[in-house]
Amino acid sequence: MTASVSPILAAWSSFYAMTGSSAAALIGLMFVVITLVTGTERRGRNPDGIKTFSTPTVMHFGAALFVSAVLNAPWGSLVYAAVSVGLAGIYGVALAVRVMRRTKRLTEYTPDLEDWVWYTILPFVAYGAICAGAIGLAVAPRQALFALAGAVLLLIFIGIRNAWDVVTFLAIGPGSTPEP
Repeated sequence: MTASVSPILAAWSSFYAMTGSSAAALIGLMFVVITLVTGTERRGRNPDGIKTFSTPTVMHFGAALFVSAVLNAPWGSLVYAAVSVGLAGIYGVALAVRVMRRTKRLTEYTPDLEDWVWYTILPFVAYGAICAGAIGLAVAPRQALFALAGAVLLLIFIGIRNAWDVVTFLAIGPGSTPEP
């Protein structure tokens, strides 16, 4: 198995270099935006919104970066890559469950269906796919890499959409409705 690992991962190196770089750049952008918006924040605001919406968004970008970096590394065996990616997937599933609980407890904002889908359900699916892909690396690595690629892309798109949602919410303000 060791001899065949390099060609399997090498075929994906450009993809994971691109997704990892994109995720890293988007993490930096999130920090810049949150820093700029901090000046407009009102004092006494409940930190649950940040823990429920902003922090998980950064974590999704971080997970995409981590999985991309792990799968771009020159492993001698897929076992180590599978364990690393699997642990990230398990952590992500736990994060998604924690966000679901926080979302239910929100008092200053009532999440709508779109919030539930993008902040809880889709991340849960993406991290579940990472877990499945990690398991699949041992059984069917070529197919598993497609599942992992889909999960990484899903996390990046979730992060982009959710970052936009958070930024527009902070820019417009709670209770405001944007003009068409």
